Amino acid sequence: MNVVLGDRSRFAAEVGGTGPLRRVDLWAAGKWLTCDDNMAYVPQFRRDVLDAVARLRSDADSSLPYAVGLSAEATHRRLARYAGHEGDDDESEAYDRVHGQFRGLLWGPTTDNVTAYLFREEDRLVITLEFWREEHLSGHPEDAGAVFVVEMPVEEFVGILEGIVAALDAG
Repeated sequence: MNVVLGDRSRFAAEVGGTGPLRRVDLWAAGKWLTCDDNMAYVPQFRRDVLDAVARLRSDADSSLPYAVGLSAEATHRRLARYAGHEGDDDESEAYDRVHGQFRGLLWGPTTDNVTAYLFREEDRLVITLEFWREEHLSGHPEDAGAVFVVEMPVEEFVGILEGIVAALDAG
């Protein structure tokens, strides 16, 4: 039995199979995110998704961390540019401070082919994502260098995540 949740043009999930290793397909902005690996180890994946729900329900403001007027795409590029950057200059320190706060979709091997950030402003969520694996980009050259942006109500996203957990629990 497959369970489909959400809208692929925004954020969606399809959960199928039974047992401790399940097929989980994810889409955002019309892009299939789990194209490299859609088999999720249920205990880890479930825990990671619930951690994301708890983070979003915490009511913590995680609005765009840089200057007003900088787009979500530009903010994503700025955070991603400093990933792995070491040093003690102001920019590196700022990156270290905000990177962990905004990094999203950290759900094991199924999502490790994308760099994603979540920005929350009141009841709205902005998701930015970028594919980074060369294997993916060689097969999808149109995705190279592209940052995809999705905006949706926080509760809609949380509902999809809770639906994923329910589907995993039912299997």
